[in-house]
Amino acid sequence: MRSLLTTLRGVASVCGVAMILASPIASAALDQQTVDLAGATIVTRTGPLQKAEQTAAVVLVEELEKRIGKRLPVSTAWPKEGVVVVVTAGGIEPVAGHPVPNREAGDRPETRPEGYRLLTQDGKTVWVVGADPRGALFGVGRLLRSLEWARDTARISASLDVAMAPAYPIRGHQLGYRARANSYDGWDEKQYEQYIRELVIFGSNGIENIPFQDTQISPHWPVPRDVMNSKMSEICDRYDVDYWVWTPATFDLSDQKLRDEELQVHEKFYRECPRLNGIFFPGGDPGKNPPELVLPFLEDLSKILAKYHPEGKVWMSTQGFGGKKLDYVVKYLEEKKPAWLGGIVAGPQTADPPALRARIPEPYPLRDYPDLTHTVRCQYPVPWWDPAFNFTLGRECCNPRPLFYTLVHRQTAPATVGFISYSDGCHDDVNKIIWNVLGVDPDTDPRDILIEYSRFFFGPDVAEAAADGIMAFEKNWVGPLITNSTVDSTLALWQQLENKKPELKGNWRWQLCLLRAYYDAYIRHRQMYELKLEDEADNVMAQADTRGADAAMDAALEVLKRAETQPCRKDLRDRVDQLCQALFDSIKLQTSVKRFQASESERGCVLDFVDYPLNNRWWLEDEFTKIRKMPAEQEKVARLDVLAHWEHPGPGSYYDDIGDLAKSTHLVRGPELNTDPLIPLNETDFPDFVWDQGGYSRLRLSWQGSMRPDQMIYENIDPDGQYTIRINGRAARLYVNRKTVEPAPAAQMSQPPADTLPAARAPRPRFTPQFREFPIPQDLLKSRRIVVNWSDPSLPPATGMPFEAPTTEVWLLKKP
Repeated sequence: MRSLLTTLRGVASVCGVAMILASPIASAALDQQTVDLAGATIVTRTGPLQKAEQTAAVVLVEELEKRIGKRLPVSTAWPKEGVVVVVTAGGIEPVAGHPVPNREAGDRPETRPEGYRLLTQDGKTVWVVGADPRGALFGVGRLLRSLEWARDTARISASLDVAMAPAYPIRGHQLGYRARANSYDGWDEKQYEQYIRELVIFGSNGIENIPFQDTQISPHWPVPRDVMNSKMSEICDRYDVDYWVWTPATFDLSDQKLRDEELQVHEKFYRECPRLNGIFFPGGDPGKNPPELVLPFLEDLSKILAKYHPEGKVWMSTQGFGGKKLDYVVKYLEEKKPAWLGGIVAGPQTADPPALRARIPEPYPLRDYPDLTHTVRCQYPVPWWDPAFNFTLGRECCNPRPLFYTLVHRQTAPATVGFISYSDGCHDDVNKIIWNVLGVDPDTDPRDILIEYSRFFFGPDVAEAAADGIMAFEKNWVGPLITNSTVDSTLALWQQLENKKPELKGNWRWQLCLLRAYYDAYIRHRQMYELKLEDEADNVMAQADTRGADAAMDAALEVLKRAETQPCRKDLRDRVDQLCQALFDSIKLQTSVKRFQASESERGCVLDFVDYPLNNRWWLEDEFTKIRKMPAEQEKVARLDVLAHWEHPGPGSYYDDIGDLAKSTHLVRGPELNTDPLIPLNETDFPDFVWDQGGYSRLRLSWQGSMRPDQMIYENIDPDGQYTIRINGRAARLYVNRKTVEPAPAAQMSQPPADTLPAARAPRPRFTPQFREFPIPQDLLKSRRIVVNWSDPSLPPATGMPFEAPTTEVWLLKKP
């Protein structure tokens, strides 16, 4: 299988700034005969039409008007002259006396559920023919995505003929109106409808709300939650898309009083919804109830649902249901065969869809609940994400990952009937669109999807350039940030686009792209600058024996403080600030707790962390506070020498920061999610990052990223040297060149890091460093090569001794 990294390297060849913007963007449709719809009449069938078919014509009129500045007339009569766009659904009856072209019987795409045909005829008629009302709506969406539009013009190829039916029957996204979301909670009915409309244009047929979980009240709610719950149902009904809700039970279901109260809450909600198609109950995440309690509760829910929405179904995820719990669910389905259960849902903390599909009895469909919204501490973390991005962009940033999520969809979707994604804000908009289109046509190239996305939202003149700019964001996250010059090329591209299209400054999707471009570049330049400052401070600390300890600390602090007193790239920093304000104004994206009242710092607060230290100055400040309290000058100098040489242990010795790709050159990396997204996370070889002190951890940066390493290799070792491996972790033993090596007693550590806990004024962190040393027997050095394993290499991986805890740092120390 071709790796994602290989594909991303290929993207670089199409992301060159000069190549993209040196010549005008021109679509192939403009190089051949086209039909201009700017003066067209939209013709619909006579008589009562179902809601989706009515809405299809409305969407076409309104979305065209936004782009070309003209409002097209709608009629049931064929005009005497001019271009006609026909929007129709079902049957083969003529429209206004004109026969539907080539309407053939048989299993053709335009005859299947939600299918459509889109074609031009005789250079003056465009037909949008749906197999059903939804098909007509999706056909209109495809037409809008295909147009080459500008003020007063909307051209489509005169030879267009496309027939399509969705590959998967469920294609939706979670848009929960709750305080925890980073943007949805600020939307009014108009914004919700527009976003739902745009998702439908790209293929969605379902929306999932979170109606009452999370009782926190948002300061951004334009209307009370119960009002918006009903409004969302009305919007879905107007577009004939399914309305789902996510309703966990975070209380003990064995408590009969709480159980009855919850059933009453559900019944009231069901009664007030004009439309309700699906109830999604997560087995866990959140919730800790066993399936023995969950399944009877869901059966009771299904009875209430049937009273108000007979076609609705209850679905359950197996999140948190592993081992015996999953066995119980499977046995329950096999023996009881519940007709009330709509199906099973896969997602975070479940078996992957193919594996779960193999366990679930065939009559029950499997729906996916993929996490498209998070980057770290999640179902699909960014492999080997540079720590600087973890500390600043965090868990819910603007995160286009078109290539990666295309790979995930293609490996997981065949086991399912579709998806409704996990989303907590509009920051993952690109990922939603990728999955929408792949849910209709799994073979679509992700770059083609992004060209359609950019054409529709930004304009045909920048469609290809913007598509390549979005793809470049994914490459910004490949490899060490400090050596990734693509980041600056990506910024240059988006700056040229920004200058070319000033009219898009109020477009929130455009703002998101610009924010990522400026933010990534600012973080890269700040990282380079602050690491140089730390190197300079290390050199100062190393002179403590001649300067004096206190003087050395004063001078080192002055150097480190330059990150604040003499900051780099203020131009980029100011633009980040401006764009965060613009995004709050346009789409209520809350990038700060203090400034924009975000629900919590982990929920997309990129502005709050934009200046988080990218060197160890906070940790060193705390260390200096402790050192100044030491009674003896000699003790102070010795401790400063340890700090100065922490990452530079001397000739013949090596240091690896396990969580940092740029500083872990001896670590052997195994298969990653970018080649197989179905690898269980506990078997992958890439770091995860702790969430400490609400993101404001004063820990040493290397202690915030860790992993369970498998192997490290050191070459050109001195066979006559004396070597010790020191780790920051809790390994009971190591294996060096396939031989067991035991740790030395703590009292024999060669150069103990001494007191490494935070200063007394700092809250206790979630991570406490634990150092161990493993002296290497001389006879293991003869090959001039040291191979270190954390589990017995003579045993199969599945049965080898698992590593007891993550490791953050490893030293190979050669005795002078």
